[in-house]
This record gives sequence, structure tokens and C-alpha cells, in this order.
Amino acid sequence: MNVGILSLIVLGLAALGYVLARRRALAVVQGDARLLHSRTGYYGQLVFLLTAVPAFLVMAIWLFLQPILIEQRVAENIPGTAIPEGGDLTLVMSDVRRIAGGIDAMMADGSLGEAQLKDMHADQTDIRARLAGVGIALGAEVSPAVFEAAKSYRKMQKTGALAMTVVVLGLALGMMGLALSRISATLRARNLAESFVLSLLIGASLVAIATTAGIVLSLLFETWHFFQLYPARDFFFSLTWNPQFRGGSDLGFAPLIWGTLYVSLVALIVAVPIGLMIAIYLAEYAGKRVRSLAKPAIEVLAGIPTIVYGLFALITVGPFIRDWIAQPTGLGDSSSSVLTAGLVMGIMLIPFVSSLSDDIINAVPQALRDGSYGLGATQSETIKQVILPAALPGVVGAILLAASRAIGETMIVVMGAGAAAKMSLNPLEAMTTVTVKIVSQLTGDTEFASPETLVAFALGLTLFVFTLGLNVLALYIVRKYREQYE
Repeated sequence: MNVGILSLIVLGLAALGYVLARRRALAVVQGDARLLHSRTGYYGQLVFLLTAVPAFLVMAIWLFLQPILIEQRVAENIPGTAIPEGGDLTLVMSDVRRIAGGIDAMMADGSLGEAQLKDMHADQTDIRARLAGVGIALGAEVSPAVFEAAKSYRKMQKTGALAMTVVVLGLALGMMGLALSRISATLRARNLAESFVLSLLIGASLVAIATTAGIVLSLLFETWHFFQLYPARDFFFSLTWNPQFRGGSDLGFAPLIWGTLYVSLVALIVAVPIGLMIAIYLAEYAGKRVRSLAKPAIEVLAGIPTIVYGLFALITVGPFIRDWIAQPTGLGDSSSSVLTAGLVMGIMLIPFVSSLSDDIINAVPQALRDGSYGLGATQSETIKQVILPAALPGVVGAILLAASRAIGETMIVVMGAGAAAKMSLNPLEAMTTVTVKIVSQLTGDTEFASPETLVAFALGLTLFVFTLGLNVLALYIVRKYREQYE
């Protein structure tokens, strides 16, 4: 059964349990709700939660574990002769999943039946023609073992889906029946329901922590695997980036981090002064009418997709800088450059700085302004010597958010700065960033067994540690500075 339909059935059962629980709670006291410990809604809420939450939890765990277990079972049954020379089991399993998906598609449109599937063997022409009819293209020859593995993979998926349906629906019905049987006049339904909701809230708060831990652990594991294949000294101290998937790669990190910092610096030089001045104007000088029109108009920039900014850099800003700055000065002849990407990225970051800084400046107590004016300070002096120092932690937070956004940007860099990994001070030359190379190393059919692919995880972890260090340093500086105003 489809996961969406199964979820709707579980929710329907939970809603039915809610109604039945209210009726049963009234029935046990002959309709006099005053004899109940809690309101009837709490009894319904308790049954609803006990019906839906365990079922959804089991469904989530099942959906997470089932693909892993099925792939392990199928991979164990694939003989070594089915793996092409120079290939990898990962690529074979990719073909298995494609063929299984193609079989499901053919089953759905009626072009293939179960009886035909049983008699269908690894005939290259027949299989390729049938799969091409549903949009599945195979790059390698399909051996009989791979085709049989695909059929087994699909069968296990169907069996697992049926078992999940039975288990989830059985658990939902069982928990609903158990909860209904426990309803009595003395049952502390309100306490139990609120404790259950509190547990759900705690679990939801732990999801972010667990996700962060999972991301870091996955990066650490794959990075350790990478450094077992490639020297860490060459990665951190080499000045050359030249990946060759056939061997002999130079995977120096320095050119990439230089390009990342250079493009981000140009973007912040554009965004921070403009965004901060916009925030000061909107918070301290603009009237309500101007503010109501200007702030939403500026924040529209944050909603523009980055691919649109990339096209703007490629078609408009890049050629303009090339024709009017780079070529006349003799410093470059390409429309892709650090300056192009930095300018466009800076425009994108303006709302991040201006909107957050505006909110922080407005949060400064009016008493500080009144005290400054009472001492004879002008409005500009009040802004410079009172408001901005008081709002400094929030402003630094806005700048950090913009910096993190700049460091993680990809599309604007791809289309505006190019893909050349080199170290140069010339902002009119093409360079690239860490995020761009992470994407390029993981593009296409890749196997996570070579340094050229695993380097993406090392790049991601290094960039994560670098960004975390900047945030810790900024927090330290802000706290030290704030002590002068407390």
C-alpha cells in the first residue's frame, strides 16, 4: 500500500478513536461529565495520540531500515562474475534499482504482467526495449544474475511494503483498543495527554540535535576514509587542485578556500555597508509610509532564486565588467570573475543584513535615545555613539548570517565566477569555491571508493569546521564588547 494512503488510514483511525473515546468517557458516567476527572476532549486526545504516534513512529523506522536491509540481502546474492571488470558493486546495485523501477513502471501501465515477468529472462534486446519504453536507460550489459537480482529486489520491496501495512495498521488498531479499554472516570486523561504532548515536543527538539550529529558523524566517517587513501598533508598544504579520476590527482584545498573567502569578502563589502545604511535609514529616519513600502520591496530580493541571480551575473553583470573594466585595464578578458560573483552575491545578501539589523535597531530601548537627546546629542551622534553600540551584537549576528550564506552559495559562483581553482589577488580573474567543487566531484554516477569522490566529504567537513570557528570567534568578540555597555 502507498505510504500516503496508509498515513491517511492511520489518521482516520486516530480520528475515529477520538470520537469513540469521548463517547465511552460519557458512557462510563451515564452522561454526567462532572464525574469525570478530565474533560471529554482530553480522553479523545489521549486515544488519538496513542493510535497515531506509535504507528507513525514504526512506519518511519520501517521506511528507514527496509531499503538498507533489502540492498544488503540482494547484494549478498549477486555473484562476483556479475560485476564488470573495473566496476563496483555500487554501480551494479544502481542498475538493479533502475531495472526494478522500470519493471514497476511497466506493471503500472499494463505493458507487463506478473506471468510475463516470471518468463522474462536477461535477453538484452527485449529488456532494453521494454525499459526504454518507460524512460529507463542502461549503460552496461544486463547479466542474468543482475536481472534476477532486480526481480528479487522488487519482490522484497513488495513483501516489505505489505508487511509494513499489516504491522502499522495492526499496531494502530491495537493501541486504539487498548486505550479505549482503559477509559474510566478516574483516569487522569488530561495529565497523560499533556505528558504525551510534552514528550513529543522534547523528541521534536532532539531531532535538530540528532540531525546535526548525524551530519557531522557522516562527514567524519567519510573524511577518515578519504585520508586513508590520500595524504592529509597534501590536502591541506598543496596549492594545486587537479582531480583526475584515473589516478595521479592533486587535491589541494588551498585554492578552493581562497576562492571561497575572496568571493565572500567581495560580497560582504557590497552587502554590509549598504544593508546597514538601509537599516539605519528605515529605523531612524524614514516615516511610516516610506518604511511600509521600502522594507517589503527590499526583502523581495531575498525571495529571488539564486539561479536567477546566476543568470543575471552571467548575462548582464559579467559582460559589463569585462567590457568596461577588465579589458580596458588589461586585467582580464573573461566575463567570469570574482568581482562578478561578489557583486551579484552582495546584492542577494543585502536583505539579510538590512532586515535583521533593522529589527535589532528598533529593539534598542527608546530610553537610550531620549537620554542621549537630553544630553544635547544630535540624531546622528545618537546613532553612532548610542544605538549602534547597543545593537552591535545583533548587527554582528546579521553579518555572520550573511557571511554563512555567502560561503555556502553555489549557483551564483558557478555562473559568475567560473570553475578555475587558482590563487590570485586579481578580482577580475575567474576562480571557484569549495561548494562548487563539492558539487562537481559528486556529479554523475559516482562510487564512494576513490579519493576524487571522497574528497567532497573532506571539503565539506573542513568548510564546516572553518565556519564554526568563525562563528565562535565572532561570539567571543561580541560578548567581550557587550560587557562595556552592561
